[in-house]
Amino acid sequence: METTSRVGAQAPAAEDGQQVPSARRTVDGYLLAPFPWYGLDEAFTGPRWLMQVGTSADGAVEHGSIGHGEEPSVRSESTEDKERFAVVVTVAASPSRRSADGTGLLEATSVSSAAWLAGVGLLSFTWPGQMDHTRRDDWLDQQTETAWVLADDLDGPDWSSLSLPVDGVPTPFHYRESEFGWVLAGSTQEGVHVGAYGRGMSAYGLGFAMIKDIAAYA
Repeated sequence: METTSRVGAQAPAAEDGQQVPSARRTVDGYLLAPFPWYGLDEAFTGPRWLMQVGTSADGAVEHGSIGHGEEPSVRSESTEDKERFAVVVTVAASPSRRSADGTGLLEATSVSSAAWLAGVGLLSFTWPGQMDHTRRDDWLDQQTETAWVLADDLDGPDWSSLSLPVDGVPTPFHYRESEFGWVLAGSTQEGVHVGAYGRGMSAYGLGFAMIKDIAAYA
């Protein structure tokens, strides 16, 4: 699959080794992106919050996430089915190209890139019940690889088609559900790919729109 680097896609680990949700970041990284950011459209009136951006090997911003609804904690038996959130991932549509210093090749991005980042994002807020930290690390590695395989086969049986508005225009998305939540991915007319994941909010009623002023999220 053509995609951005996997480095940094997982949530950071706490001192005890437990994977925890990514810390909220400042708007600075978002302002450096040469592409537009996407979030849920104005039909969503709840809280919105910055998450984090991802960069290529040469430091260029390539993707980032915007949260909507309740800021999720790692899922546990006490929070299961109680949190309502949706995260929108914007990925720059980029061809395979040389790095700025000429020392390497940066991989192309695609809808599969958005699908994989969304899938891994959902896993970062998922903790299966009755599982200790060590076992969860193994589980997370296994599920991350599964998300990679699924994202590389968007026409496969694990995905269905879903049409949702993007800037008011009906747009096709690849969509799948799991016991942990839902994931979807598609492309926009503005030269970016959009992925999303969530729990407690139905994906069927969502719409996406370009964010006019990302600085307002700071």
